[in-house]
Amino acid sequence: MWLPKLLGWMPGLDGFIHYRKAYIRDDIRAGLSVSAVALPVAIAYTQVMGINPVIGLYACILPMMAYALFGTSRQLIVGPDMAACVVIASVTMPLARGDSNVIWELTIIMTLMTGLWCLLGGYLRLAIFADFLSPPILQGLLNGVAATIVVSQMSNILGIAPLSSDVIASLMALPGKLAGLHWLTLLLSLTSLALLLLLQAYKPRWPAPLILMVLGTILSGLFDFHAAGIAIIGDVGQRLPHIHTPTFDPLLLKELLVPSLNLAVISVASYMMTVRSFAEKNHYDVDIDMEMRALGYINIASGLSQGYAVSAATSRTAVNDVNGGKTQMVSIIAALMIALVLFFLTQYISYIPLAVLGAVLIFSSLSMFSLTTLYAERKTNPADFFLAAFTFLAVLVVGLVDGIGFAILLGLLQFLRKVFRPTDLLLGLDDAGVIRSMRPDNDIQPVPEALVYRFNSPLTYFNTGYFKKRIHHLIDDSPSSTKWVIIDAASSFVYNDSTVMKYISELAHELQGRGMTLILAGRSSEIRKWLVKNQLAHHPGSLILVPDLYFALRLIQNHRAQHEITEQIEALDTGLTAKPGE
Repeated sequence: MWLPKLLGWMPGLDGFIHYRKAYIRDDIRAGLSVSAVALPVAIAYTQVMGINPVIGLYACILPMMAYALFGTSRQLIVGPDMAACVVIASVTMPLARGDSNVIWELTIIMTLMTGLWCLLGGYLRLAIFADFLSPPILQGLLNGVAATIVVSQMSNILGIAPLSSDVIASLMALPGKLAGLHWLTLLLSLTSLALLLLLQAYKPRWPAPLILMVLGTILSGLFDFHAAGIAIIGDVGQRLPHIHTPTFDPLLLKELLVPSLNLAVISVASYMMTVRSFAEKNHYDVDIDMEMRALGYINIASGLSQGYAVSAATSRTAVNDVNGGKTQMVSIIAALMIALVLFFLTQYISYIPLAVLGAVLIFSSLSMFSLTTLYAERKTNPADFFLAAFTFLAVLVVGLVDGIGFAILLGLLQFLRKVFRPTDLLLGLDDAGVIRSMRPDNDIQPVPEALVYRFNSPLTYFNTGYFKKRIHHLIDDSPSSTKWVIIDAASSFVYNDSTVMKYISELAHELQGRGMTLILAGRSSEIRKWLVKNQLAHHPGSLILVPDLYFALRLIQNHRAQHEITEQIEALDTGLTAKPGE
């Protein structure tokens, strides 16, 4: 009795209960490969936020284990996400005023808040709204994040004094700080980037960032990079998380509410894209509401272990998939490997050069750049290009959090414009009698004496007036007389709106006054009920409800045939009653 309830809460547990021994070899190989990629990335991402590198390991271990229990994807690997790190840094650094302990504390709180937002959204079944953060917005956002990362690492790459957290301010200040350029640091940075690119080109399955970090650490220890003026991480302190009293003003918590919600929206959108793409690739289904709850649980696990916000790790998930990982045992194995490093190898982290970390971050950010794709969209899809470009520029000019807010607002306005003033179509018949859309480049013929119309949006109170105007305008522009106006109701009548029903009743009477009959084709039973509920009686002579468009055409044909028979009978009666000689 308790097991089904437990599995409903922890769907991943079923994979461990019914685990197949045949999977263990593939899962171990994939788990080792994932940990080799996750380790250097987790350490490098902490540099973006200005916190202890060990915290990156905290953000891997418990979240991976939590997802193995709460997730529904077989391949997904969770962990530190670059976009999330940049969002956190853009919020916590100004509030902490350079105090790394306060940055860490605020990061933990923001991570817990993000997890709670995701949990709330999952239980309210709001995962579907993640699609609102459209691909163009995400594309512009990731390009902006990548550019922010590159600019933020200039001081580590060049060995100069730290730059501002603001991208524009950093770019303006950069020329003045080049006088302090450290040539050995620059040489190490360029060599590191070259090694990463060479390994990617010739040995793509090798863990290039891990290889670079191991080499950089060994060389740093052997040749004392710190004494040569090359900056290194330095002492990382204790290995395990510890509870301590927060040192920030509690009033700062309210400053994290909206940014944590923004972070939750971004995380859910990118997370769902990764989950769905790998589930589709491997031919199984995922529960998006459970996945949203899982995202909440892994962030709460990260916060409680004093880590930072985590999400779907696309690159590490791809490594898992390429290496044949079959189940979430991969996450457990990878988490255990990272825990071994945390317990026994943390002392070596202090020797890692900051130039190597900067190279890893810039190398990771290169996969996020898609400026050529973005530029190509300016002709194929100008609206998407404008939205993506606006998001990219907004992130650079006003910062990540405000830029996301502006981009979401612009996306909302674009959506409302499409709903307020949607596209529409006139329909006709091809040679085979099939209903198709009429365009200047095809030979679809209109239905004689009829206007067949499709409104490409749900009818609601704010676009019904435009709907009526469009119909009257199309009737006025019609080259032939119109007796029937047929509306494809299946595509636009989706729910009971009293304003819509009132406008439809008025339209039917207006058309009747012009000698026309309105036919709503589709959803006939629902529309009939909605008219009754809104106490809007309709006369069959002004408004006819039929099941579909083809039924409406048959109705017109029957009416036309009946009318011709009636005319013939009247003509025959006239001939029989006429007097001789008339």
